[in-house]
Amino acid sequence: MDSTLPAVAEELLKEIKKAFKETSHVPDDLLLGLKFIFGSCAVPALDLVDQRSVTRVTSPSGRTAYQVLGSSGKLYTCYSSCHYCTCPAFGFTVLQKSESLLCKHILAVYLSQAMGACQELTVSEEQLTNILLANEEDEG
Repeated sequence: MDSTLPAVAEELLKEIKKAFKETSHVPDDLLLGLKFIFGSCAVPALDLVDQRSVTRVTSPSGRTAYQVLGSSGKLYTCYSSCHYCTCPAFGFTVLQKSESLLCKHILAVYLSQAMGACQELTVSEEQLTNILLANEEDEG
């Protein structure tokens, strides 16, 4: 995990990863902690993980982004390295209002990493650039 999250959130994600590695499931106490720390986005994020909606997109140079197929059917690009998502909820709830640590898409990325549930997609440098530029055009 990245150091962009508060220590308690990072520790919880580490515990989830450890528990999932040992037992292939997340214990109830950690699920409650997830709900307590991340609030209303915890359950929808778990749903996205269950639906295998998170794809790790990697280029030959090692650049990585994540794409999450949201519940609305729209594809959002997430950058775990800088803790950013292209969805409107992230812009409003996280950046503008500071009401949440993250959106359900980024939490789904972190949980997918912890549970080894990411789809994997290798693309060319040009294809990754096009993915990143497409998101920039959507926002502009």
